[in-house]
Amino acid sequence: QVQLVESGGGLVQAGGSLRLSCAASGRTFSNDGMGWFRQAPGKEREFVARINWNGGSTYYADSVKGRFTISRDNAKNTVYLQMNSLKPEDTAVYYCAAKRRYSTSEALTYDYWGQGTQVTVSS
Repeated sequence: QVQLVESGGGLVQAGGSLRLSCAASGRTFSNDGMGWFRQAPGKEREFVARINWNGGSTYYADSVKGRFTISRDNAKNTVYLQMNSLKPEDTAVYYCAAKRRYSTSEALTYDYWGQGTQVTVSS
C-alpha cells in the first residue's frame, strides 16, 4: 500500500523558516517524480515545487522561487521542502504527491497524495 506522510508543518512568524518532509513507502520511490502543492482556505490547490525522479530537475511556482527549495533523498525515501523567508500568504495545508518518473505542475497528473501538513505564518 502506497503511503506518503508529510511532517514539519507548524506556526512560524513572517520571515521565519520551516522544513517539510514527505516520507514515502509502498512503492519504488526512486522511480517517482514528486511534487509539493498547497491549499489555503477557500482557494484551489496550487503547485508549489516539483522534482524529477533522479533529482536532476527542479521547478518552482513564481510565488516561492528564491525562497523555497525542494530536494530528495532516495536512500531515505523522503522529499523535502525547505521554506525560508515565509510570508503570511504562504499559510496553507501543504501536500506532497507522487507520480511515475517525471514530475509535473498539474495536480491531476499525480497518482498518490499525502494527508497534508498545516503551515501557518503569522504577521
